[in-house]
Amino acid sequence: MLKSMKKSIIGAGIGLAFVLAGCGTQSSDDVVIYTNADEEATSAMEAALDDAGYEGEYILQSQGTSELGGKLLAEGDKIEADVVTMSSYFLDSAQEQNDMFEDLTYETSALEEHPPYYTPILGNTGAIFVNTEVLKQHGLATPESIADLAKPEYEGLVSIPNIDDSSTAWLMVQAVISEYGEEEGKEIFQKLIANVGPHLESSGSGPISKVQAGEAAAGFGLRHQAVVAKESGAPIAFADPTEGNFSLMEAVAVVKKDNDEKTQKAMDMAEVISTDAREELLTYYPVALYEGETVDEAHKPAHSKTFEQPLDVELLEQHQEFFHSAK
Repeated sequence: MLKSMKKSIIGAGIGLAFVLAGCGTQSSDDVVIYTNADEEATSAMEAALDDAGYEGEYILQSQGTSELGGKLLAEGDKIEADVVTMSSYFLDSAQEQNDMFEDLTYETSALEEHPPYYTPILGNTGAIFVNTEVLKQHGLATPESIADLAKPEYEGLVSIPNIDDSSTAWLMVQAVISEYGEEEGKEIFQKLIANVGPHLESSGSGPISKVQAGEAAAGFGLRHQAVVAKESGAPIAFADPTEGNFSLMEAVAVVKKDNDEKTQKAMDMAEVISTDAREELLTYYPVALYEGETVDEAHKPAHSKTFEQPLDVELLEQHQEFFHSAK
């Protein structure tokens, strides 16, 4: 099961970047945390763990989503990690295939139901954003939909992430397929990718960087990045696509191990990550996940939607094939 996905995920690994917490020498008592989170999220997790008294007692290793996903599917509970923070669809697929995660022993007040073996830590939502100055130079209107980005007048002026490298691109694919179906959606994507040209990015943050720099007029990426860029004074505007704002959640899980004492310590750290780190995480990823959390109106998408099928690695693989068939 998922053999082809394993090969493609492992082959598409982005390269391992190590973020070591505490001293640089690993002890057998250290809790190993694997994460696909970016720098802002890992910083928030480290700060919460250190404040809770765990400084020097854990090793945090940051990896790309594709690489870490490949490890979860291929290694199961033999993986080095004791704690994993990862896109929830990968955790679901890894648990189904390998039965590798402990049920969490602490309670959370998440707004949406989730399996007992993980709890959410952050959410990401997709949107369109534009460089208003570049649009004006080219006499272009602000696009209101992903389909608008496929129009001839945007040729060479659009930046999007590559679905092989970034789950952010999946938000765009879900929106197009949900609204237009696969046949019409593929026609839209063929025109869209032709417009993208050299601006197909290997990270979810790539498009906002290209648009801010004026190398592209419009892009698709993470909504909160565009909000922050606009608030900083950059010539950025954002639009919630009429096809819908789809979201992905990252969650924390504890890997099954034979060492009960270390597993309990890992469980305690997972609780710190999902509770104490939330205040800082919410500032970078303003999606309310728990009861009592609020976000500014600017961060509330206008067209929140959920894909009709459950998100898992097999569906991702189907949508990757859809994406590539449009090239």
